[in-house]
Amino acid sequence: MPKANPNPDKQDGAATAKRLVSGGVHADDTSLERTLRPRALDDYVGQTQVKENLRIAIQAAKQRGDALDHTLFHGPPGLGKTTLAYIIAQEMGVNVRVTSGPAIERPGEMASLLTVLEPHDVFFIDEVHRLSRVVEEVLYPAMEEQRVDVVVAGRGPGAARMLRIPLKPFTLVGATTRFSMVSAPLRDRFGSTFRLDFYTPDELKTIVLRSARVLGVQTDDAGASEIARRARGPPRIANRLLRRVRDYAQVKARGVITGPIAQDALGALQVDPLGLDGMDRALLRALVEKYDGGPVGLDTLAAAISEEPDTVMDVYEPFLLQLGFLDRTPRGSAATRLAYEHIGVPWPDNGKGAVQRGLL
Repeated sequence: MPKANPNPDKQDGAATAKRLVSGGVHADDTSLERTLRPRALDDYVGQTQVKENLRIAIQAAKQRGDALDHTLFHGPPGLGKTTLAYIIAQEMGVNVRVTSGPAIERPGEMASLLTVLEPHDVFFIDEVHRLSRVVEEVLYPAMEEQRVDVVVAGRGPGAARMLRIPLKPFTLVGATTRFSMVSAPLRDRFGSTFRLDFYTPDELKTIVLRSARVLGVQTDDAGASEIARRARGPPRIANRLLRRVRDYAQVKARGVITGPIAQDALGALQVDPLGLDGMDRALLRALVEKYDGGPVGLDTLAAAISEEPDTVMDVYEPFLLQLGFLDRTPRGSAATRLAYEHIGVPWPDNGKGAVQRGLL
C-alpha cells in the first residue's frame, strides 16, 4: 500500500521551498497547519460562495443518507483546499484518507486504497493532476460504478482473468493547482468543481487574529493588518508570516505584535509592504537596470538572476503580473511604470517604454 504523502501540497523546486512568501508547504508548516486548521464550515473564513454551495450539498447528502458527490478544488497553493477536504469529512461525520498523485505509482496501490474505504468516507488526493494515466483509469469505474477491476494472473498463457471488486460509497475530493492538467475523463467525473480565489486583506486579517488566539499570541488590529496586507492572498503565507513576527515580538517587544513591531519584523525579513521579497525585487531590478525595462526573453532574464526559467515563469512572474509590474509581450517580459516606481527608478521619459512594448 502506498504511503500517504505527509506534505501533499508541497511544491517542487528549491527556490519555492525556501521563500517565505511562497504558497507551497515548508517543512515546518505541516504540524502547525493541523493546529490552525478550522474544523467546521462556520469557522472557515473566506470563499463565501464555495462555502455556501458546499453547505447545501452536505446537508442534502446527509438528509438522503448518501455520500457527497465527488468534488474537485482548484486554485493557487495555500488557499485551503486540503482544509476543505478535512471539513467535508468532519461535517459528514466520516473518516478522511489523504494521499497525493505522485505517491500512487501503480494501479494496485490505488485499488488497495479504495477497497479499505468505509461507507461515505472522504478520499482526498492532492496534486490529482499528477496521477499517471494507468493509475487514473482505476478511478473511473470506482467513481461511476463503485467498483474496481483487478487483473489476476493465472498459470499459463491467457490464464489471466478480471476480478471485479465492489466498493462502498465514498467521496473523492481532488485538489490541484494545475486545473488544465487534469485529464478531461477524470475532470468530467467530478460532480462539483470549485475554484478557490485569493483572500482579501480583511479576510486575511480575520485569519491572522484567529491564528494568534490559537497560538496564544497577543496581536492588535494594526499588527494583524500589517501581516495580512503583505501575505499576497494565501492564508498559508499569512500564518507563516505571523509565526515569524511572533518570534521577533517575543525577543524585541515582550511578545506583543503591534503595527510598528510587525513593520519592523517584516522589514527585517525583507518582505515589503506589497508582499514582495528580495528575489522579486532582484528580478525587477535586473529587468530595469540591466535590460532597460525589457522586453527580455525568459531564458535571459532567468540567467540574470541565477534561476531556472521554469521557476521564473511559474513562481516569480505570476504575482508581479497580478500587481501590474510586468507586461508579457511576444518578445518577452517588460517592466511597467509601476515597477519603476516601486524600486525607485525614474520612468524613461523618452517614449522608449512604448517602443519597447511594440505600442509605437
